[in-house]
Amino acid sequence: MSPEICPFPRFNEPVPEPTLFGKSKAMQTVRDRLYKVAGASVPILVQGESGTGKNLIARAVHNLSPWKSGPFVSVNCHATPETLESEVFDGEKGALSEDAKPGRDETGHGGTLFLDEISALDLAMQSKLLRLLQDGQLCRIDTRQGRKVRFRIVCATNRQLQVEIENGTFRRDLFYRINVVNLSLPPLRERRDDLEGLVDHFLECYNRKYNCQTRSLSGELLAMLKKYHWPGNIRELENLIQRYVILGSEDVISDNLMAHGQPEFLNPEIDLDGPISLKKLTREVTRELERKVIVKTLQAYRWNRKQAARALGISYRGLLYKIHDDDLIPNQPPRAGQVTVSRSKQVANL
Repeated sequence: MSPEICPFPRFNEPVPEPTLFGKSKAMQTVRDRLYKVAGASVPILVQGESGTGKNLIARAVHNLSPWKSGPFVSVNCHATPETLESEVFDGEKGALSEDAKPGRDETGHGGTLFLDEISALDLAMQSKLLRLLQDGQLCRIDTRQGRKVRFRIVCATNRQLQVEIENGTFRRDLFYRINVVNLSLPPLRERRDDLEGLVDHFLECYNRKYNCQTRSLSGELLAMLKKYHWPGNIRELENLIQRYVILGSEDVISDNLMAHGQPEFLNPEIDLDGPISLKKLTREVTRELERKVIVKTLQAYRWNRKQAARALGISYRGLLYKIHDDDLIPNQPPRAGQVTVSRSKQVANL
């Protein structure tokens, strides 16, 4: 049997808690709040950009709740109105009438209903949803089985609902009903401390899926990842790691980052609390750009330093000094019979 695929954010296997929450302060705040509210029968609104893991957080709420023995029903609110009518409101077929069975407990709570991208509901559907919400749960009669179905409700959106309210596209009373507790997920660019753990997780998943033994990323490439702005968040990171495992070359990642993030790489971090040194900033940006050019050239020549030095128009000795100063390490094992020498000895023997 082939290994299970584990794409983000629809993992088919449990996500380890250290990977899900990481170690960044922002995600620790999310974890602490989630643990406090998971057992309470109140609606939860999960907000965050696309690709930040709202689906995973909703599942974590369900798995930590007293109703975890019941079903977790996910409904995409971008579906057509006809589909939503049948799945959520009418009960003739779909999630609530066929898949949503009461849990083993006797409390009458069936499980968790996850409304993904709730801001996509039109005003008519919002009104129906508001009428069905009672005591922090969605409660309706299953017309096929004649029984009351109750679901703890968790909603998610990548939009600012306050803005949607001002624009007249989202009901204010529905917002207050679903926003009893808010979990705000930070984008990946604001939780860079968690990036290395996510990379290791995706490497493990896709190495297992494709029966590969792709090596861990080099320190230089990890540094590039931490400087990238990640418009697609964790979903974009996952796609890059999957591509890397399949093709086996770090170039598929570095080329993508350079193509889509070059302006971001050249934006220095400026501390406005103190005096600004233009000369220092210029020197730092120039050094960073030089470093990236050297790395790309070394990769192009498979880390043959003599050929790279000629291509760069500098001496072999000068290139070795720059490799040592910038701590550049090729992510490849030594060839058969090759004797490895530390960078410090290389420079000392110049």
